Amino acid sequence: MQKLPESAGPIADDPKAEVDPHVPLSISSPISDHCITRLPRPLLPTRNTIIVLQPDLPPTPAMFTGLVEAIGTVSSLEPFDTSASGGEGTSLTITDCEDILTDVQLGDSISVNGACLTVTAFEKSWFKVGVAPETLRRTNLGSLTETSQVNLERAVKGETRMGGHIVQGHVDTIAKIIATTPDENSLVLRLQPRDPAVLRYIVEKGFITLDGASLTITQVKDGEDGWFEIMLIAYTQEKIVTAAKKVGDFVNVEIDVMAKYVEKGVQAYFAGTAGGNMSILEKMVERIVEEKLKQ
Repeated sequence: MQKLPESAGPIADDPKAEVDPHVPLSISSPISDHCITRLPRPLLPTRNTIIVLQPDLPPTPAMFTGLVEAIGTVSSLEPFDTSASGGEGTSLTITDCEDILTDVQLGDSISVNGACLTVTAFEKSWFKVGVAPETLRRTNLGSLTETSQVNLERAVKGETRMGGHIVQGHVDTIAKIIATTPDENSLVLRLQPRDPAVLRYIVEKGFITLDGASLTITQVKDGEDGWFEIMLIAYTQEKIVTAAKKVGDFVNVEIDVMAKYVEKGVQAYFAGTAGGNMSILEKMVERIVEEKLKQ
């Protein structure tokens, strides 16, 4: 523990006097780089003391709900942005989104068509984000042009209601719209993923994220030429850009991460341990063989 600095001043004799209730302090930990930077000043016995600790912690990874907050308009896509906020990489500037910029800060995460991107510059009605090469390869962002519209959502806060599902903003692949079918006032989209391997994570009535919007799967066909369908109600059609897309257009796809965790857990269960222990499946087969030999 580091030495406490000198007090900013004596505690007043008058119990009603205004006194800064905190003194600066730095408490380090052998297992963490984080520290507590403020500690309550000793108060007079006549007062009720409330201890307030304000840890100096790094930001946590961004998360989204899949409920689109606004539709923005692309004002520029710079493949080689040499400005201070561009970093000599690809940058994307989006406007017409004042409502989600009232509390934005540099470094904040915003989901743009489902891709979690970092704000590098902003003003009242626009913001700029950097787009990494991997993001361009995985998503439809590279095909955006001036006036293209995009779904936008800010990262969740502690008080945000989870109205959709857990969305990371990590796009897995893109999918092509191969059919659109009206169903009364709803719209059915049939989509074929570029990577058919993701179909094993897609189940009827499960969640999926398309262009950043949390949607429910209504039908699935597995296989190399497989596809899946979702249905957009009239309200959703007005709130997301995906409803205006045509056959042949592409959407960003993020699989429900819970499906990946389940798959990895099951594989680990049957694969045994890295130390060379016999897997559960091998034990089951061995026991069955032993029982058969005893007969």
